[in-house]
Amino acid sequence: MQEVFVYIRSCHKVKILIKTQAGTQTDFFICNTERGNLSFNWVGGEDLSVPELLEKANQDVVHTIDEPLVEDDIAYSNEDERNADPCTSRSCIWPKSSDGKVYVPYTLSSAYSDRERSVIERGLQSFATISCIRFIKRTNQKDYLAIQSLEGCYSFIGRQGKAQTVSLARSGCVYHGTTQHEVLHALGFHHEQKRSDRDSHIRIHLENVISGKENNFKKIATLNQNTGYDYKSVMHYGKFAFSKNNKATMVPIPNQNVEIGKATEMSQNDINRLKRLYKSQNL
Repeated sequence: MQEVFVYIRSCHKVKILIKTQAGTQTDFFICNTERGNLSFNWVGGEDLSVPELLEKANQDVVHTIDEPLVEDDIAYSNEDERNADPCTSRSCIWPKSSDGKVYVPYTLSSAYSDRERSVIERGLQSFATISCIRFIKRTNQKDYLAIQSLEGCYSFIGRQGKAQTVSLARSGCVYHGTTQHEVLHALGFHHEQKRSDRDSHIRIHLENVISGKENNFKKIATLNQNTGYDYKSVMHYGKFAFSKNNKATMVPIPNQNVEIGKATEMSQNDINRLKRLYKSQNL
């Protein structure tokens, strides 16, 4: 029996009745991945927070041998990087030009539809309105972001050099907020709950964490740019992130009722931190 693979170059909106815990989903986009496999992405994902979207998109992902070493939404060049902060062990920021701007070249995979390209590019261009960061389409630059639809959503931390993968899978990752989140990683930022001062703001419950997911809660020596801990950061996961038993994996202190992990885009503190790291002038 001969196998036939269908490659769809654009997403098509279809109506399918599927009952889920979130209710009955009817409107879906049927898309292809980078490798030509079909995927379904329901309309309305924008109603979820960025951390919720990332957890959902990465939940059952199996990475291929062609991809970098990936742990949830963080990519590593090798095993040693899992236990080190590349932004303190080497320079990880993108260079500033003589005009005061930081130009970050990028390429977008041809697998994306026009709608998806528009969403991603809107996320990239949002940085220009609040900082000195300018994302430009690559011509012949050596260092650049290669934005592709691979398996799930992920990015390296900071500038790596040469072609640097940012994966925004067509199935579940192509949203304004998820683009901002993964690009912030590429600009040098970690998840908020890993901050060096986090123990004064949240209590971690590793006993409730899925085995193998503990590294998401490992505290590291971050450069916080003299900004306060931000429960509203687009880089902060929710109370039940990576929970194995539906119990909280992290709780705000002293007020456990404070919401965390609900951001749909960059917070003001995210913006302030970005501007300070890259020494952006006031806009």
